[in-house]
Amino acid sequence: MLSQEENDLLTRTGPDTPIGRLMRRYWIPAVFSHQVAKPDCPPVRVKLLGENLVAFRDTEGRPGLVDERCPHRTASMFFGRNEECGLRCVYHGWKFDVTGKCVDLPSEPPGSNFQDKVSIKAYPCHEAGGIVWAYMGPAELKPEFPPLEWTLLPPENIYASRHIQECNWLQGLEGGFDSAHLGFLHRGSNAVNANSITPSRHDAFRTGFGMMVGVGRQIAEDRIRWGSNLMILPFHKVFATTPNGAHMWVPMDDENTMLYSIDFKPSGPFTDEELELSRKFLHIHTENIPGTDRAVQNRDNDYMIDREAQASGGSFTGMHGLAIQDSAVQESMGPVADRTVEHLGSSDIAIIRIRKMLLDVVAAHEAGGTPPGLDPNDYRARSTRFILPPDGDFTAAVEDQLAEQTGAGQYFSGT
Repeated sequence: MLSQEENDLLTRTGPDTPIGRLMRRYWIPAVFSHQVAKPDCPPVRVKLLGENLVAFRDTEGRPGLVDERCPHRTASMFFGRNEECGLRCVYHGWKFDVTGKCVDLPSEPPGSNFQDKVSIKAYPCHEAGGIVWAYMGPAELKPEFPPLEWTLLPPENIYASRHIQECNWLQGLEGGFDSAHLGFLHRGSNAVNANSITPSRHDAFRTGFGMMVGVGRQIAEDRIRWGSNLMILPFHKVFATTPNGAHMWVPMDDENTMLYSIDFKPSGPFTDEELELSRKFLHIHTENIPGTDRAVQNRDNDYMIDREAQASGGSFTGMHGLAIQDSAVQESMGPVADRTVEHLGSSDIAIIRIRKMLLDVVAAHEAGGTPPGLDPNDYRARSTRFILPPDGDFTAAVEDQLAEQTGAGQYFSGT
C-alpha cells in the first residue's frame, strides 16, 4: 500500500505538482492528426494535465496547441476563427499564431505597440504515428521526440483509437501491468478462456526508459513461457501480442484519463479482415458514442453488463470487450483510488516496483535531476516472448536482449 501523501504525489498532475512537472518533461499526445486534418479547420478542445487548451492546424499545415483562454478577456478560443496562419478570438479579433505570438490586434489604435507585449500560452507540437504531440515543459529543456516503435510505421500499419476513462491515470497504468487479472476479468473474451494458463511468475526491473515487466506461465514441467512488456515513462505500455499493441494513459485531469490504444504491425499493412476482427471483438478498443471519446458501454449504463452471460459462464464479467472490462473495474475504484487500504500480493510485484520507480524518479526530478527516458537511444528496446527453464533468470535474459537490440539499432517489437 501507499501512504496518503505518496498516493497524492503520484496522482495529482496539475502544473504545480511534482508529477505534473515530471510529465511535462516528455512529449504528450494531444489529439489525433485527423481531428485537425485540414489547414484552417475548426479548433478542437483539448484537456491535458489539468489545462484547458485548443488544438488547430494553421494555413500552412502546422499544428498548434494554445490556451483556451484569450489573454484579453479570457473568452474561449474554441469559438475562434482559424484563418490566415492564426487563430482569431471572435470577441475582439485578437489573433495568435501557433507559437503564441499576437499577429493582429485590431482593437488597438494605429501605431500602438501593445501587440508586441501580448501573447497566448502555446506549446510546441510534433506529429508522429497519426497523433499531434505536445511538449509542455520548460522550453530550454525540450527533448527530441522519442522513436516509439509504432510511430515509425506507415499509417496502414497502425490502427489506433482512444476513449475517456473516468478515473485517475495511475489506475489505468497499474491495471495495464496487473497480469494476474487476465485469466479472470477477461475470461470468456476473445482468446481468453477457462483453459488459459494463469501466470505463476512475475518480475520487473528498471531500465533507461522505465521498466521491463515480465509475466511467466508454466506451459510444461520444464518450460516457462515469458512475456516481457515495456513500461516507458511516463505512461506508456508496449506489449508483445499479435498484432503488437501499445497503450498510453494520458491524464486529462486528476479524475479523467484519455486512453490511447494502438494495434501495430511492423511486418506490413493491416488487412480489412484484421481490422474488422479488432473492431468486432474489441480487443483493446472501444465502441464510442458517435462524435465523442466516451464509450457506448459506460458507468452510467453499468457498462451494459449482461448478467445472463455472466451466470452462464460464457463471460466471467458479462461485459463485452477487454477495454470495457478494464474500465469498469478501474473506474469502480473511485475517481482516485485509495491505496492506503490495499492488500497487495506476490502477483502485484510489477505494481509495487512501478510505484517505487515513480516515487524515486519524481524525487530525483524535484531535486534537479534529469528524468530517465529522454535519450532517443533508450527506446531501442522491444517487447518479446521467450521460453526459459523453471530456474531461468528473467532479468538476465531480458538484459541480454536489450544489449543486443541496442547494439543492432533495432526498434520494432517481436512476437
